[in-house]
Amino acid sequence: MKQDNQIIVLLHLSQLATTLLAFGSILIPLIIWVTQKEKIKDLDTHGKQILNFQFSMLIYSFICIPLILIGVGVLGLVVILILSIVYPIKNALRASNELPPIYPYSITFLK
Repeated sequence: MKQDNQIIVLLHLSQLATTLLAFGSILIPLIIWVTQKEKIKDLDTHGKQILNFQFSMLIYSFICIPLILIGVGVLGLVVILILSIVYPIKNALRASNELPPIYPYSITFLK
């Protein structure tokens, strides 16, 4: 396995693709993770953290949709939007310094 922090940084930043593709924040990291996890050191750990975070944000978004009727859902969606922008950038910077990712509020689907 080789160490390639640039690919790991791109993996984190690929989550921002939601603006271009509907499920780009899940599909692009998933494709990179599946194809490169055995070739690049630490990519498996980062990929699992990213996918857990993205699946969690998707579930939280689905929970917020019916809550729009009572007014709380809009606030929840705004918070999810901010978290979905801030944490990929923060963790891309951490990955460039070879630090492990930190994605709070993530449900562990992939171990």
